[in-house]
Amino acid sequence: MTDLTKYGPWALVVGGSEGVGSAFARRLAEDGFGVVLVARNAERLDAVADEVRARGAQVRTVPLDLLRDDAVDRLIEATADLEIGLLVLNAGANAYGAPFVTGDLARHEEVLTLNVLRQLPLVHHFAGPMVQRKRGGIILVGSLSGYNGSSREGVYAASKAFSRIFSEGLWVECRPDNVDVLHLVLGLTRTPAMERKGLKFDIPGVPVGEPDEVAAEGLAHLADGPVWIVDGNAETARRRSGPDRAKIVQAAVDAVSKIVGRH
Repeated sequence: MTDLTKYGPWALVVGGSEGVGSAFARRLAEDGFGVVLVARNAERLDAVADEVRARGAQVRTVPLDLLRDDAVDRLIEATADLEIGLLVLNAGANAYGAPFVTGDLARHEEVLTLNVLRQLPLVHHFAGPMVQRKRGGIILVGSLSGYNGSSREGVYAASKAFSRIFSEGLWVECRPDNVDVLHLVLGLTRTPAMERKGLKFDIPGVPVGEPDEVAAEGLAHLADGPVWIVDGNAETARRRSGPDRAKIVQAAVDAVSKIVGRH
């Protein structure tokens, strides 16, 4: 069980309307947390909220497009009366895959905004009180994509690399104040967002994570930061960080192409 006395009483799950985010919400509800759910799709958000309430937990929904200029202010206002002890930033599936040079720059900037420029002020705001209270936790959901550049998804990959390095520094800063920081690195995960992109989950040799298992692993290792790589993906991350990066990157690109059905 996730320690309610250290990480409670409320958990804020940004990107909580489906997939890994909703799995976090359900598990935290079962552990006694109140849960604030944030996502753009209000209908899916309400459906998850019903599941959370069915587990006996308090829940608050904040339908919000994080790309809005006032998104951070609106979210801070919506949670001003709550003690957020656990922040889970799960929003950030890549919504735009295109070559950088010939693609739409504004769409590339949206990826950066969602994964970096919204992450920083939210962590800054919610981590401050945790440090003052000397307890709390932060989970920043990352991706194996952050270990190598990728054609058509270079900005997304770079944003996940930023998040990983940012998490490491934040972990160092917050550790003396009993605040845990974890960058949770996901591999290929069977989420609705990935299914909508047309990814195939039956490629031999490619491990596939299930949302509930991924969320359970992240919560179980919250205190084992700064980085935790989801089971089955550590060797891939290690190889992508080694001296043969160029070959590994090309192999990764070829593998992704097969998964999305381009070859």
